[in-house]
Amino acid sequence: MNLTGDQKKTVAAAFLGWMLDAFDFFLLTFLLKDIAKEFGVEISAVAYALFLTLAMRFVGAFIFGRLGDRWGRKPALMLDILLFSIFGALAAFSPNLIVFLILRALFGIAMGGEWGLGSSLAMESIPPQARGMVSGILQCGYPTGFLLAAVANGLLFGRTFGDYTVGWRAMFLLSVLPAFVVLFIRSGVPESPAFEASKAHAKPPLWATISDHKGLVIYMVVLMMCFNLFSHGTQDLYPTFLQKQHNFDPATVSWIVIVANLGAIAGGLTFGHFSEKIGRVNAITIAAIIALPAIYLWAFSATPVLLAIGAFIMQVAVQGAWGVIPAHLNELAPGAARATVPAFVYQAGNFLASYNGPLQAQIAEANGGNYAFALALVAGVVAVAIIVCIRFSPERRGEILKAH
Repeated sequence: MNLTGDQKKTVAAAFLGWMLDAFDFFLLTFLLKDIAKEFGVEISAVAYALFLTLAMRFVGAFIFGRLGDRWGRKPALMLDILLFSIFGALAAFSPNLIVFLILRALFGIAMGGEWGLGSSLAMESIPPQARGMVSGILQCGYPTGFLLAAVANGLLFGRTFGDYTVGWRAMFLLSVLPAFVVLFIRSGVPESPAFEASKAHAKPPLWATISDHKGLVIYMVVLMMCFNLFSHGTQDLYPTFLQKQHNFDPATVSWIVIVANLGAIAGGLTFGHFSEKIGRVNAITIAAIIALPAIYLWAFSATPVLLAIGAFIMQVAVQGAWGVIPAHLNELAPGAARATVPAFVYQAGNFLASYNGPLQAQIAEANGGNYAFALALVAGVVAVAIIVCIRFSPERRGEILKAH
């Protein structure tokens, strides 16, 4: 993969933004039980923070996408990263559950803008033949962030330093870390060449662009609803499942999640690369098929080792399919709204899937705390839905991306 120095910096910035965005989001998944205990509520009540974060990403995708199409990908991305760092850290000072939920909703707005801005900046800045591998690299930012959250949880949470024991509030203070990426973007990352070239062209109104492609946009929203159920349905409550149903300690939970995310990184890179050879649609189909036989080992095993093996295979499949998405959505999107449409359909699908966290917790609680059943049910149904849905997708691998 031959990239220039500027292109490598652009890919690094997009990767780091998404990685640290995911790090902030997944910190919460390790802390649900402890937050619920402090506020005196059920885990399902705190899980509404997952719902609100995911639901409000839809709003952020639209706001920051429009800013990216007007101001440029780079300045909008810098503002977005700064805001999700601030809102993430402020959650540490929540006096009650209501304030905590409001802050996580605001965090969701900022989180919703990062993916579309980062992926459009990267995809418009690299040669077409590098798009598959870079797509896998970008999407691997998500499981890498999850992995870092697992490492931070295992190393810090519950540890005592002098007279102070690290609790959930201190963990949220780690959310300030992404703000430092803004300095790197400001100093070393150029604007998208496609956006710079588009300045000489008048752009149609967003509503006109979407109206001209409404059938494709609706299809993309449905596809991304399935994809978001696939990822969040196999990730968000998995640490809670390991804590509540198996009574594993934080260190054991962390290393199982780390193994799962190593599988996710391997899957994203592998399927992103092969999508350049076999096509985006075929790569996604194969990845989703792999998830089906992995369900039993991933959800119903009894030992940490077997659960870790199952989680590794499951996340190879889940993030293998996701590793193709940055390239695929940017190739499908109309150029005049590329910072808006991929993020819009991604987060609109995310909005439709956003109730997954509370729903899975409620299914588990209604079945005597059986989180394995709730996880397996969603994973199986959604894997089949993706296999069917992706076969209707256009294939536009290798097309030149323009911003007008």
